[in-house]
Amino acid sequence: MTYKIKSRIWIEVDNVTFLGEGRVRLLKSIKATKSLSKSAKELGMSYKKAWNLIDSVNKKAEKPVVVKVSGGLGGGGTTLTEHGLELIEMYESINTNCWNYLDKQFEKYSQD
Repeated sequence: MTYKIKSRIWIEVDNVTFLGEGRVRLLKSIKATKSLSKSAKELGMSYKKAWNLIDSVNKKAEKPVVVKVSGGLGGGGTTLTEHGLELIEMYESINTNCWNYLDKQFEKYSQD
């Protein structure tokens, strides 16, 4: 039998979720698709839910994370800012470091 320790990390601002696995997945999808609508579909959520999540992140962040571009020849879209890319990298680094630490702790205690 193989045991594995699992954990979920999220970051809060004033006791409200700012960034977590789902929001990071949405940000990464926006980076790839350059569209909130396409990202919502890709992740199986409504546009309204996706918009609310992104709006919440933008409002709690020190700088804008996502910028919407309206209409025009290209039809508009949604792009991540440099700060948005930094937040994804920070979250993934924290998550990986946490899992590595937990794996080491589990190994240490399961050797007894």
